[in-house]
Amino acid sequence: MTAAPVAPPAAVGRMALGAMLLSTTSIFVVLAQVAPTVSAFYRMLFGGTMLLGWATLTRQRVGIGWHDLALALPPALGFSLDLIFWHRSILWVGPGVATLLTNFQVFLMALAGWWVYRERLGRWFAPGLVIALVGLWLLVGAHWSVFDARHRLGVWLGLASGFAYTLYLLSFRRALSGHTSLSAARFLGLMSLLSASLLGVWGLFEGDAFALATARSWSALLALGFFGQVLAWLLMVRAMPRLPASLVGLLLLLQPALAFVLDVLLFRRPTDGGDWLGLGLALAGILLGTFRGARQTQADRNLQEPHGQGSGDA
Repeated sequence: MTAAPVAPPAAVGRMALGAMLLSTTSIFVVLAQVAPTVSAFYRMLFGGTMLLGWATLTRQRVGIGWHDLALALPPALGFSLDLIFWHRSILWVGPGVATLLTNFQVFLMALAGWWVYRERLGRWFAPGLVIALVGLWLLVGAHWSVFDARHRLGVWLGLASGFAYTLYLLSFRRALSGHTSLSAARFLGLMSLLSASLLGVWGLFEGDAFALATARSWSALLALGFFGQVLAWLLMVRAMPRLPASLVGLLLLLQPALAFVLDVLLFRRPTDGGDWLGLGLALAGILLGTFRGARQTQADRNLQEPHGQGSGDA
C-alpha cells in the first residue's frame, strides 16, 4: 500500500494563514462604519489596484485587451452582487453568521459541477447538506420568531450571496481555463476594478456617500482590500496546488469558524450552547460537502474555497 503524501508544512502554514486572514474581512466591514455598498466598492478598488500593482512589479505585463475585459465582466457582476448581499448580511445578522451562510456555496458549486460539467457528486454530499442544514437551523431557525424583519432579511441575503458567489466562481473558472492570456493575479485585479465600477454605479443609484470622513474608515477599508483581496489570495494560490483537497477544505473552514469567534469576542454576539452546536454541525456539513473522492481534479480543488476571494482564485 502506497503511503499518503505528507503535506508540506510551509504550504499548510500559508493555507491556514490565508484562511485566517479571510476571517477578518467581515470584521473590517463592520469596523469601517460606512454603507455596505461603499465598503464593497473600496474593497474592490483598493484590492484591484494593489493586485495589478503587484503583478506589474513581478513583471506580469501581458497587455489587457477587449477580450479580457469581456471575460472579466461576468465574474465582476457576480462578485458585485455577492458583496452587495453579503455586506448587508454582515451588518444585519453579524459577521459570524453572515460568513457561515455564504459558505453554503460549497453545495451550490457541487450541484453546478454535476449539472454543467457532469462531475459526480461525492458520496458525502447529501449527508453533509443535511448536517449543515441542521446546524443552520440551530443558529437561525430556532430563533426565527424573535428576529426582527431586517435580521430575517439579512439571513436570506447571506444565502443569496452564496448563489451570486457561485456565479462568480463559474465564470472565473471559465475565463482562466485557457480563455485569457492574463495571469490569475492580473485577471483578478482587472475583475476587481470592473467590480468596483459596477458597485460605484449601484452606490450612486442608492444615494450613498463615498467620501471617507474618518481615519478609522480609511484604515479598515485599506485593510479589507489588502488582507481580503490581496495577501490572503497570494498565500492561498501558492499553497493549494501542494495540498490534498481534503486538507484544503478543512483549513478553509478556519474562515467561517474564526469569523464567528471574532464576532462573539469583538461584538459580544449573544451565543448559547445551541449556537455553538449549530456552528459545529454547519462546519462539519460544509466540510463533508467538499469531499469529492480521489479523482478530484485541480480545477475542482480551486473551487472549494469559501467566501472572501477569487478562485484559483484562490
